[in-house]
Amino acid sequence: MIFKPLKNSQPHPELTEVPRLGMKTADLAADFRRHFSTTLGRDRFCMSTHYPYTALALVLRDRLMERWKNTRFVYQETDSRRAHYMSLEFLMGRALGNAMLNLGVNDEATAALEKYGIELEEVAEAEHDAGLGNGGLGRLAACFLDSCATLQLPVIGYGIRYEYGMFRQHIENGHQVEEPDHWLRNGNPWELERPEFTQRIHFGGRTEFYRDADNVMRSRWVDTQDVLAVPYDVPVPGYRNGTVNTLRLWSAAATDEFNLDEFNAGDYTESVASKNEAEHISMVLYPNDASENGKELRLRQQYFLASASLNDVFRRWVRDHGLDFSDFAEKNCFQLNDTHPTIAIA
Repeated sequence: MIFKPLKNSQPHPELTEVPRLGMKTADLAADFRRHFSTTLGRDRFCMSTHYPYTALALVLRDRLMERWKNTRFVYQETDSRRAHYMSLEFLMGRALGNAMLNLGVNDEATAALEKYGIELEEVAEAEHDAGLGNGGLGRLAACFLDSCATLQLPVIGYGIRYEYGMFRQHIENGHQVEEPDHWLRNGNPWELERPEFTQRIHFGGRTEFYRDADNVMRSRWVDTQDVLAVPYDVPVPGYRNGTVNTLRLWSAAATDEFNLDEFNAGDYTESVASKNEAEHISMVLYPNDASENGKELRLRQQYFLASASLNDVFRRWVRDHGLDFSDFAEKNCFQLNDTHPTIAIA
């Protein structure tokens, strides 16, 4: 998808100003009712805890959004030095309780739900943990981002938006049974898709040499197998300080949904092969690398993360500074969590 700029490139002042939303019980209750009834289209006959949870998440996300935008404006206007934290794992934990704590509205949110006969504890249980990590490494990354937001440091996290995260488990006949964890099945109200910042990632291909118009020998990368990296942003709020940093997660998508000629010829499996191969990159957290296919997929994940993230950093730099990279190193630093993203160095 191509996003064309508006004919009037100067944004209207009222679109750049971020409105202040109320934080009192009455304000939260009114917004909860609006999201539940209008945004989600539910009524008093709704028996599922999923929709009250989603409505409350949207209420809190609205309040995070204004702080999120203001934080981004401050970083851009002050041209502060940025840190980019790259990790294949992020165990952020449940976002609902974290948002209420950092916004300081635990009591107000509880009272707002009680107004409609809903218990906060019951609603909170409807949230699925974001399955973006296995254990200590992912929790370290999450704590790092939380701490940076609380310290008001300009840090952005980069990771992969895995469709299936850390496995679910239960006991069956006395044995542990593992099942896929499709944590995104019902959507994620905390994330914000940013398709306008999609990056095109090149795999495979070859290099060829040619002479340009000035007869200078140059090289170019051709015949690549391309995958789109679509960013989804998740807010990372600091503790009651108005700062909200960003965790940007990349989702892999095919450049073309399917080959129409092969589809019309009746070869349905082959027609969607490239789409399936592209989306496998962000399908599962940490595939088993005992096989050659597993090793290859793990490497593709690492390269996908590094390429998309670095391209995003360069995009932002060019937007703010043009093509002059002389001060790039002074304004940007990178933290690589474990060895997985170290392909970024190369």
